[in-house]
Amino acid sequence: MSRISHEDKVRRVAGAVAEAARAGRQIHPVKGNVSHMVPLPDDPRSRTWPVDLSELDEILSIDIDARTCTAEPGVTFGRLVDRTLQHGLIPTVVPELDGITIGGAVAGCSVESMSYKVGGFHDSALEYEIIDGTGAVRTLAPDRDGHLFDMVHGSYGTLALLTRLTFRLVPAKPFVHMTYRTLATLEAFTAEMTARCRADDFDFVDGIIHGPDRFVLCLGRFVDEAPYVSDYTWLNIYYHSTRERTEDYLKTRDYCFRYDTECHWLTRTFPPMEWKPVRFLIGKWILGSTNVLKNARRLQPLFGLKRRPDLVLDVFIPLRNFQTFTRWYADEFDFWPLWVVPYRMPKPYPWLSDAAQKGIEDEYSIDCAVYGKPDTDPNRHLSEMLQHKTHELGGMKTLISRNHYSEDEFWAVYSRDRYGSAKADLDPGGAFPELYAKFGRVE
Repeated sequence: MSRISHEDKVRRVAGAVAEAARAGRQIHPVKGNVSHMVPLPDDPRSRTWPVDLSELDEILSIDIDARTCTAEPGVTFGRLVDRTLQHGLIPTVVPELDGITIGGAVAGCSVESMSYKVGGFHDSALEYEIIDGTGAVRTLAPDRDGHLFDMVHGSYGTLALLTRLTFRLVPAKPFVHMTYRTLATLEAFTAEMTARCRADDFDFVDGIIHGPDRFVLCLGRFVDEAPYVSDYTWLNIYYHSTRERTEDYLKTRDYCFRYDTECHWLTRTFPPMEWKPVRFLIGKWILGSTNVLKNARRLQPLFGLKRRPDLVLDVFIPLRNFQTFTRWYADEFDFWPLWVVPYRMPKPYPWLSDAAQKGIEDEYSIDCAVYGKPDTDPNRHLSEMLQHKTHELGGMKTLISRNHYSEDEFWAVYSRDRYGSAKADLDPGGAFPELYAKFGRVE
């Protein structure tokens, strides 16, 4: 238990922001945990004044009756799920990697297999405490600060620093029963995935496309008891199991972080990491998203020798264009598995431009996650191709990877007016980097 109160920690951070603002310096947060931003060569995003947020990592309260939690942004979902499961509860959306923080999930709009019914983790938020660009501490809630509240998520720390949030929890049981339905065609997979989302008869819905003729729909339900439980935290590999099994049982915590051991399937970039003898001997040092990402940071200087890092990104495609996208992807990329997550947007997000909002409007958006595809073809820039195709089909792309937007292209996707209004209110002096300056074009 920290000896420093939340209020004292916030005062320290607010003072550091105010000092930077008076000095006319831009800041960047130092969070004390592994970053889930994709490493980039000669990354300009950290050439600013550091402000230490590493102390903001406590769960402050859990209200069992109201099914809410209040916590600081540095709390990881691994720690959070451990605590909430003691009360038979979990967050409405649990991102798939143990080390993702709740603040990062708000900033980057995290989704997972619960998102087909509830949206992203940020859609469960009830209140934000923030420090604005002047160093003032403010509390935002949707009923009184609707525009600013809705602009905080998806802003990637360019409007304010999040210091506390309150969010909803939902009931959970000790185990998850998984059913894997393998389908041979894209049409059959799309129809079954859509039917299961509409029926709302499972707690979890996602999919893994193992190839252009092998589509696996992954359906999960909470259960009180399990005849056995599988363990994918060391020797066994979860994504392989979806191709080999028709059903499975996992502890609820292990289900939430079923992709963590391999960081989806990034471990296979070095094939011996999938060999059981190697995993047995050195798994504790090489397996798990935290280890994988830490090692990526250590090797980051080498990215200067590799002009184009491997693709690690999510694109959101409207359901109406999902089959068109997947056929194009099979022809142009032919890289598998492809993780597929149906996502229901509860309401339009104001940081999107009106045109982008209209393009993404559909019953569901489908998050297609491309993890580990080499981008080394001298005749084609796959990262840029993927970005262009996504927007051509009315979709959205995460900003945490390589971006190829001119300023006009960027502000055709994001709302310059609504972002500018929030920036003027929350950060009039520009203590935080502007969104396009931080993400718009990384070549």
